[in-house]
Amino acid sequence: MGYRRRRAMRRMSERQACAVVGSGAWGTTLAAMLCRLGNTVRLWARRQQIADEVNTTHRNSLYLEGIDLPAELSASTSIGEVVEAVDTIIYAVPSVWLRSVAASARDEAPPDALVICATKGMERESGKRMSQVLAEELRLSRPETLVALSGPNLSHEVALGMPAVSVAASMDRCSAERAQRLLNNDLFRVYTNCDIIGVEFAGALKNVIAIGGGLSDGLGFGDNAKASLITRGLAEICRLGHALGAMPGTFWGIAGVGDLIATCSSRLSRNWTLGYRLGRGESVGDVLGSMHSVAEGYYTTHAAARIATELGIDAPITHAIYGILYEGGSPPDVARGLMSRRQRAEHEEWHGPVVGNW
Repeated sequence: MGYRRRRAMRRMSERQACAVVGSGAWGTTLAAMLCRLGNTVRLWARRQQIADEVNTTHRNSLYLEGIDLPAELSASTSIGEVVEAVDTIIYAVPSVWLRSVAASARDEAPPDALVICATKGMERESGKRMSQVLAEELRLSRPETLVALSGPNLSHEVALGMPAVSVAASMDRCSAERAQRLLNNDLFRVYTNCDIIGVEFAGALKNVIAIGGGLSDGLGFGDNAKASLITRGLAEICRLGHALGAMPGTFWGIAGVGDLIATCSSRLSRNWTLGYRLGRGESVGDVLGSMHSVAEGYYTTHAAARIATELGIDAPITHAIYGILYEGGSPPDVARGLMSRRQRAEHEEWHGPVVGNW
């Protein structure tokens, strides 16, 4: 028996009933991927219009324009109907809605289902990670089995079948490997990681820096400025993440620098788009009001700036972007302020001892 046939038969024996909660670009993309891998998939949509379109024309034109979805994919606005009696539930709703949506699914979601969080963000007021929010709202038999999925995963590219990698992170190795087996395929390679704290903070905080990347481009700055912003932004992410319990090495991996590069550079990035339009002179309210999808960095900036202040963490880029988003700061003035900060050494204290006369 050939390799491909053996693999196909193994896939058939591992088919699962899956629920994807959230019909935005990423949720719909994951639902379509799982469906094409032979799983039975139900998609929860907040809007009846989206559910009807998925079921009848096999499209989600609001979030994935021009992408054909599998005919087998079904959608519903009843969250109880979607999550009932499934093996795996993937949450892919914006961070501002995750708590309320999870609470509405609590009574119907099987307590032993594998729960994968595909939302990248921090709760605005509490600063909590998304898996923490789910653990508080869901009746899970073992909360430590929650999995976070993160990486350079621009939805439209993945939906078009372009290659990408991601990370399934969990405190529980078996759960991370279950998620890996479920999602891994020829075009979407999934790695496991034990540092769910680092993976989630990397996925959230890079959105703040991505707004800065868009601002840089919108202001007409060059590649030197973009590279500098990404580099110093990574240092800032490392400082914040390390103070919050993450493993520093995580930020140099797929969920860290990998996602940071993609999100700071791509015009498909919602957070880059937010920054770009602000750099071109639009107001925060006008940009947010015209976007179909949520730019998570807007909310994460609020949480990250507050936490950095409370912990005494040096986070000049985060505070600068906060000033633009929430205090009406002028992007050109904020950029000049960053460049005129006091002179300092590049090395960070958490790197450990340094050599020579330093």
